[in-house]
Amino acid sequence: MAETAAALRTVAHNVKAARARAGLSLDELSRRAQVSKGALVALEKAQGNPNLATLVRLADTLGISVSALMQGPPSGRVRVVDAAAVAPLWTGEHGGEARLVLTTSGAAPVEVWRWRLEPGEEYPSHPHQAGVVETVSVTSGRMVLVVDGTEHPVEPGQTATFDGDTPHTYRGAGTGPCHLIMTVHLPPGPGDARVSAR
Repeated sequence: MAETAAALRTVAHNVKAARARAGLSLDELSRRAQVSKGALVALEKAQGNPNLATLVRLADTLGISVSALMQGPPSGRVRVVDAAAVAPLWTGEHGGEARLVLTTSGAAPVEVWRWRLEPGEEYPSHPHQAGVVETVSVTSGRMVLVVDGTEHPVEPGQTATFDGDTPHTYRGAGTGPCHLIMTVHLPPGPGDARVSAR
């Protein structure tokens, strides 16, 4: 519980700071991100429980990565992250999950996600900001990637890439769980605004 409260305080601080850097009022951020003003006020007070879709919309609107909203400043030159130690940002109705393992630093960061999708389980995503490129590599099981309404089966050992500025969905297929690594390549941000990623 203490870890959850600390994580929420970090998100609250990062959202408020990114909003200030962008020169946006609560009303304007609410309008652009399509997140209620009440939810934003609660989030900036470290209250509530924002879901992955809300964090993605806020990050896209603020021109930063999801992990820039969630992580503190990087420490050290090498980071080793155990995926099991990272809390899932999305949990599916059949037990699937998505974990943002890490984000590279620099002007154009890359997020590294680990996903598990159960058969028939899906995660629909809103379009991201222009310049975002996603890559999915299936390590076991099968999935269907739906981009702009077109289905693309992705088998074990296959990798697919696409521009993330269009509606897209990840769907588990086959008879067992699908495990995949997803990378999200973010466009260079203005100045040094993007210190960590998605």
